[in-house]
Amino acid sequence: MKYTVSLEIALPRERVVQLLADPEHLPKWLRGLVLHEPQDGVHGQLGTKSRVVLRMGQQEFEGLETITRREPVDPHGIAREDTVHFERELVGNGMWSATRDRFTETGPDTTLWVSENEYRFGSLLMRLVGLLMPGTFRKQSLQHMRDFKAFAERGADVREAKD
Repeated sequence: MKYTVSLEIALPRERVVQLLADPEHLPKWLRGLVLHEPQDGVHGQLGTKSRVVLRMGQQEFEGLETITRREPVDPHGIAREDTVHFERELVGNGMWSATRDRFTETGPDTTLWVSENEYRFGSLLMRLVGLLMPGTFRKQSLQHMRDFKAFAERGADVREAKD
């Protein structure tokens, strides 16, 4: 299963990338995050492997995230025409996913975030979920992006949300 979601954030690209790269901010915008703990490497750096635990309702998912691309390594002073790439793979029980994020400057104070997502399912149950409810995955990805946008632009914290 593959899909792409995108949104525009009313902040300069450099600031968006800095906020996304800071592990201290993850719980503020990544809804359902229980744990994001580097096992090998430094958070957000190329090749780093991290244990990730997410809770969605009564379900808990645990996986191993690997950073597969981060360009440029230093997001400071990037030329306006350049694109920032941040890619990762997540492997968990019966599932593999890849997220390929691109950040482009659309104006002096606006950033376009395009997120390409791919899922492969190993178990019959997960294949059925992917076939019967593909919109659920897309909706969740877009929710995470909207939560980040609200955090970045207004300081909103998902832990304080009443939904």
